[in-house]
Amino acid sequence: MTEILVNDAPLPSSTDQGQRPPMTKMQRRALLGAGVGQFIEFYDFALYGILSVTLAYHFFPASSTTAGLLMLFATYGISFFIRPVGGLFFGSLGDRYGRRVVLTASILLIGLATGTIGLLPTVEHWGVAATVALVFCRLLQGFSAGGESVGSPTFAFEHAPKDRRGFFITVTIAATALPAVFASLFVMLLQGGLSEEAFLSWGWRIPFLVAVPLSLLGLWIRARTEESPAYLKMVSETEEKVSQSSPLKEAFALNGRKIFQVIMIMGFTAMGFYFLSGYFIPYVQTAGNLSGVQALAINAVAMTLYTVALPMWGILGDRIGRRKMLIGGALAVAITIIPAFMLVTSGNVWLALLGQVIFVLTITSYGGGCYAFFIEVFDTRTRMTSAAFSYNVGYAIFGGTAPFIGTLLVDRSGVGYAPAFYILALAVAVLLTIWLTKVPETKGLND
Repeated sequence: MTEILVNDAPLPSSTDQGQRPPMTKMQRRALLGAGVGQFIEFYDFALYGILSVTLAYHFFPASSTTAGLLMLFATYGISFFIRPVGGLFFGSLGDRYGRRVVLTASILLIGLATGTIGLLPTVEHWGVAATVALVFCRLLQGFSAGGESVGSPTFAFEHAPKDRRGFFITVTIAATALPAVFASLFVMLLQGGLSEEAFLSWGWRIPFLVAVPLSLLGLWIRARTEESPAYLKMVSETEEKVSQSSPLKEAFALNGRKIFQVIMIMGFTAMGFYFLSGYFIPYVQTAGNLSGVQALAINAVAMTLYTVALPMWGILGDRIGRRKMLIGGALAVAITIIPAFMLVTSGNVWLALLGQVIFVLTITSYGGGCYAFFIEVFDTRTRMTSAAFSYNVGYAIFGGTAPFIGTLLVDRSGVGYAPAFYILALAVAVLLTIWLTKVPETKGLND
């Protein structure tokens, strides 16, 4: 069997006896490179939610604040529906030519798209063309995120020791929560240091422009990594040239049921994450009557907790398996979601924080199983294509629509915690999917 070398030394085998070997230098670089890419991608996406009120004012003028937010969040969702297209494009590219190709292209594209938003004229100067330009930038963000969102976890997974895959992936995914904290604090500093008029006029552009140097930094870090050992092993053992294969055709021919399972399972965590990062800040202002600064501060604490808690659940998932984490996490969300949202909309800062903490702990417990599962369930040959498509369809259907549905439910029902019933229904649907479609245990499955 071909031996895959990392820094001129073989990867430690999961069957080695004795104490677990330390991570190699290349494994650490791969983990850092994957995490940086996730940070940049979700920083770009987090800004759209954090600055939603300002963007609605400049690009979606309407008769009321709620109407403007609904228009903005509709565009927020549109960018998610291009993600499966980007996932198929970049996933097929990654399965044919390697993971590093995708990681380079996606990080450059999303940085360019986000930086351009910071330069766009508003409707005051361009009229409806400004709105169209913003939508186009969002589509570019979504297209590139379709590759980045799966390319980074796949890269980390394929560099990870077999018994630490859940930890590697959840550390990478945890980097998706840090951008919301960073972006929230950045916006708070700008709002505190600038007059309200100055921030509304030009200060809001600064966070978007910062995405450009961040992307270049991420590109430099990734240039110092090597192709994943699993991909190199697959290439060396495959008689047919991988570049001449058809991973797109093979993915749908071989993985139909698995793709459906991942759509549902990842759709649930997508909904949870984008309620936290893309919706809770305007939500607690409008439904909970808290100030913008209070909303940002509470959400920063919640997203910091998300960053810490997710890898801890990932370690547990490595020990007890993915399926148990999926079932336990979905049940925990279903049981606590209504009281958690009642606390979030209570109008009291500390109770609102407690509600978000409860939601974070339950949704990350589910994440301790789902993030490893959606990569692990597919084999190396079609992994990126299958995972990228199913992951991004789930994120489009349930993640991209979460802020819009949440805003609409509160507006139509007049009940502040109405979104909790939507989340409860989806938790039940996920549990039924696990049971009826016989979702397998994937711990240790597929190199």
